[in-house]
Amino acid sequence: MSASSSAAKSTASCRARISTDARPAGPTDPRARHRQGLSRNTPSTRDKAMFVYRALLTALAPALAGAALYRAVTGREDLEALSDRLTGPPAAPGAIWLHGASNGELASARALLDRLMEADPRRQFLVTANTLTGREAARGWSDPRIRARIAPFDLRLSLVRPLRHVSALILVESELWPNRIAGAAARGLPVILAGARLSERSHARWQRRLPLARAMMDRLTLVAPQDALSAERFHDLGLAHDRLLPPVQLKSLYRPHITPPDPVLAAAFPKDSTLLAASTHAPEEETALDAFLLARARRSDLRLIIAPRHPRRAGEILALAGARGLPVARRSAGDPPDRPVYLADTMGEMATWYRLAGAAFVGGSLSGHGGHTPYEPAAHGCAILHGPDTANFADAYERLGHDGAARVTDAESLAREWLAHVAGSPLPDRARAVLHPEDAGEVLDAIDRALRPRR
Repeated sequence: MSASSSAAKSTASCRARISTDARPAGPTDPRARHRQGLSRNTPSTRDKAMFVYRALLTALAPALAGAALYRAVTGREDLEALSDRLTGPPAAPGAIWLHGASNGELASARALLDRLMEADPRRQFLVTANTLTGREAARGWSDPRIRARIAPFDLRLSLVRPLRHVSALILVESELWPNRIAGAAARGLPVILAGARLSERSHARWQRRLPLARAMMDRLTLVAPQDALSAERFHDLGLAHDRLLPPVQLKSLYRPHITPPDPVLAAAFPKDSTLLAASTHAPEEETALDAFLLARARRSDLRLIIAPRHPRRAGEILALAGARGLPVARRSAGDPPDRPVYLADTMGEMATWYRLAGAAFVGGSLSGHGGHTPYEPAAHGCAILHGPDTANFADAYERLGHDGAARVTDAESLAREWLAHVAGSPLPDRARAVLHPEDAGEVLDAIDRALRPRR
């Protein structure tokens, strides 16, 4: 099936299911009971829900400020982050505000940013994240049109500064913030939810707060869901059908930014002998190090790059390697890459590590985090190995199956698959054939039109 026919089938299926939800149902149908709940969900109840949310958040404001101040005083965050959280980040006049929770969400939005800047090179962006790792990842893009900062608290006073200057708000994946959405809509700004994802658990949680959810749904200009199920769930919360765009996975649009390879790194890490543990969480580094020892007993020329999801865990990973007698060179310390293990404890360089490696274990899949994107390693021609937990990208990994990726469960199976696929593997070509970019032209054009000033 072609990409366009697959996308059309998914869109048609999504709209068919939403249309089914709109048909009359008997009183015993749970959908009917839910629609009765929506009918009682009047503007008055939505206003009350917003009032209660704001009152609770205002009551929590001293605790939020205290926690931010503590992080700054203890060195966990810098003073700029403290200022951004409390008083809001500065934005260039007319900038588009794009917000993602952390580096993963922002990485998924990178292709959207690129397309929007291609459509109008004059556009400026304020890109915010809830974490320092997300902020640093965005700064690693090194584009003068992008100002990367920490996101403000969802307090109305904290939002005044950025909302006064921006021309639109784009929220990525699951970042539903009632005050942020309401404040932007009150100023007449387009509010777009891109790559929108609503899990079953999140859907159930918002159903218990239906008036507040409906208050947000009413203010969203467009929602670009990443799958048909998310589209149904947003519609179920009250989003009008004409504001739903066809489902598209933003991460499928990833395009490698071609830059000249670092000659030192290229010499130190030949692709056919370089293994990668990417975006790892505890205890995946232990598994990777144990697997590396097993694989290196068979091939002494192998090198391992560990790129943890959170670089602040570098000390912990150094201790794990030391306990196994493995010498480590540390990227952030400027160590020469001449040791068996290279700890890539920096942000914004994942593309470099995927480009160097012949086979990569994609983290988050052996630690209960739902797995991370397979699109990036596929784009760089890196064989994909993963654990059983791939809930975040279930459709992509299902399409990869056993022909486009290899599943591992422990150090022994990881060592075996690393040895099998680090050189001459058919997996990269198969993965690229399966995970081709989706046809997102309709979605990207609709977002671009919504962001253009009205005449």
